[in-house]
Amino acid sequence: MTPPDASPTAFSSLLRSASLEQHHEANTSAFITDLLGGRLGVEAYTRYTEQLWFVYGALEAGAERLAGDPVAGPFVRPELFRRTALERDLAHLRGPGWRAGLTALPETRTYAARVRECAGGWPGGYVAHHYTRYLGDLAGGQIIRDTAEKTWGFTRKGDGVRFYVFEGIPNPAAFRKGYRTLLDEVPGDELEKQRIVAECKRAYTLNTAVFRALGEEFPLSA
Repeated sequence: MTPPDASPTAFSSLLRSASLEQHHEANTSAFITDLLGGRLGVEAYTRYTEQLWFVYGALEAGAERLAGDPVAGPFVRPELFRRTALERDLAHLRGPGWRAGLTALPETRTYAARVRECAGGWPGGYVAHHYTRYLGDLAGGQIIRDTAEKTWGFTRKGDGVRFYVFEGIPNPAAFRKGYRTLLDEVPGDELEKQRIVAECKRAYTLNTAVFRALGEEFPLSA
């Protein structure tokens, strides 16, 4: 007879708790701390937005192909897609010729390449990257939006911060709850789920590397 306390921990809870250290490291990096503290200029914010364009391009370029996949398919939700919003923000920040000067940091290229690798051959890994990015945008990303509006005078939820505005998700809290339910229902044995957890940690580490590179490009003393 199975004891009542032997039920496995929900996978969404496991994913969150197992990656807390890496998540904290990303959120407390010098670059993001200085950005949120209003101590960096709009150029640093713009450069960060450029890096996001490359990462979300990798995430969303493979989304259509994965829409029918039993593991990744349930997470492919058009209301989450960010690339169009990023392009509108970059046009506002850099002007109509923004693409001409767009460059990815080496760390960003590494990050985007890993996302593409997972999207192309490992749906569970794709879910790990999807989770770390989109759920973070729905929650902590709103702090960045608020800071940007107050610090550089962007119109509330307007051009320059549209990346953080999910117009197709009127109730973010309810959406996040439903997303966690999808995580709990991800098919796969324990070994596969541990691999997804490891990839989630890797995703945060890749993101932290981008922050570190941006911190070197925009030192507070500059």
